[in-house]
Amino acid sequence: MKQSGFTLLEVLVAMLVLTIGLLGLAGLMASGMRNNLSASHRTQATWMAAGIIDRMRANRVLAVGGNYNTMGMGTAATCVAAPSSAGTVPVQDIAAWKNQLACVLPAGNGSITPVGNNVTINIQWNDSRGSQGSLTQTFTVDTQL
Repeated sequence: MKQSGFTLLEVLVAMLVLTIGLLGLAGLMASGMRNNLSASHRTQATWMAAGIIDRMRANRVLAVGGNYNTMGMGTAATCVAAPSSAGTVPVQDIAAWKNQLACVLPAGNGSITPVGNNVTINIQWNDSRGSQGSLTQTFTVDTQL
């Protein structure tokens, strides 16, 4: 008795296994890209925290005097080509920093809380793509000036 169609069944099973493997690979790539974006945002937050700390250390007397205090998170800045250059150096530094946060991070915002020589920098952004639903990520740096 001659059997026919068995090879076609083997090909269909092989195609099913290959399809499942390719779908798994696509899911892995999507997850990797999402995590890469989230890591990129954390890296940017780290650089921006270091940037404002450097500005405060350059103006240490004003920073220790509390001139860099943002009084909480406040409303997020809007990304503009040239932030305001009016006011004192701390006001200009904070305006440029908040503008940079808004331009680089999705819904980026930050706060500075100096207490004497110590300062706490908080940076928040929307990380709903990278964290699969958790909207707000917060990066905090405590340092001494």
